[in-house]
Amino acid sequence: MSAMPPQLHRFSNVPTVAKSTQIIFNWLFRSATYLILICASIVFGYIIIKGLPVIFKVSPPFVNWEFLTQKPETLHVFERDDGSKFQVSETAMRDRMAAGETMPTKEETYVYSAGGIFPCIVGTVLLVLGSMAIALVLGVCSAVYLSEYSNQGRIINFIRLAILNLAGVPSIVFGLFGFGLFVLAFHWKVSLLAGWFTLAFMVLPIIITASEESLRAVPKGFREGSLALGATQWQTIQSNVLPYALPGILTSSILSVARVAGETAPIMFTAAVVMRNNLPWEGLKHSTDFFFQAVMALPYHIYVLATKVPPNEFTERAQYGASFVFLFVVMAIALVSMILRSKVRSKYKW
Repeated sequence: MSAMPPQLHRFSNVPTVAKSTQIIFNWLFRSATYLILICASIVFGYIIIKGLPVIFKVSPPFVNWEFLTQKPETLHVFERDDGSKFQVSETAMRDRMAAGETMPTKEETYVYSAGGIFPCIVGTVLLVLGSMAIALVLGVCSAVYLSEYSNQGRIINFIRLAILNLAGVPSIVFGLFGFGLFVLAFHWKVSLLAGWFTLAFMVLPIIITASEESLRAVPKGFREGSLALGATQWQTIQSNVLPYALPGILTSSILSVARVAGETAPIMFTAAVVMRNNLPWEGLKHSTDFFFQAVMALPYHIYVLATKVPPNEFTERAQYGASFVFLFVVMAIALVSMILRSKVRSKYKW
């Protein structure tokens, strides 16, 4: 007699159409995720490979401090009679000519290819810090009102819908809005203040939405216990709601930092200029002049180098060096926010 085939257990892994479909979608989503990571790694890796030789040297002091501490200058490339070439920055050429040195007649100039990007770094940091301070104050206040004080109804739901729609508005529209309102109507001109408010309004929808969700995630028992002990509504929000929602609020700030720092269209209308000799704190007649002056910024500087200057081997150095520093600045600001969020999250556990 032939042996009877063993019966399958009711919980055995029997291949079905549903399970096969699940496996296919599992690999599809996994492949899409890995594809995004690979593409991002290629882009960032290319910038790092090209930018590292610009920022770092193989000989002491190992860091190209001139590139990080000087302003952009025009590069002059001279050709000697023997066919050899040498490069001189705008400042160095003036010093040589003032000393009576005769320069060769064969000359080529490359704008913004010498010097460094220090004014661009300063302008970018000021724009990010100022706009994020304004956006966090306005965003958290709006989220507290929508979550804690408002009477839920059609009007509030319409406001939430409007906020969500604002999150999808292109940045160029915010740039034109800031130009029309802050630069022209308020007479702030192209300045830090106009750039701050334009960038702040651009990221407000992200901060309001994330902050409101963080406030709603705090258990109602925290509010009810505080109110039962005689605390006012604001005391309850201040002591028992906001501290526990702060990690989520800081998460929204991390997402907003990258968008604020990387935007070019809004600041080219409201805050950024191609070239400025003085740093924001230099040459001020009044203390308020600090807020009403234009600045240089890394994204706008990279945009000018990539689109307004003819491509050449000398400008490429400035392009990738500025891009590498820009990535580092954004990551540094985001890292500070992540560390602060981690400390707040470990302090307030529930």
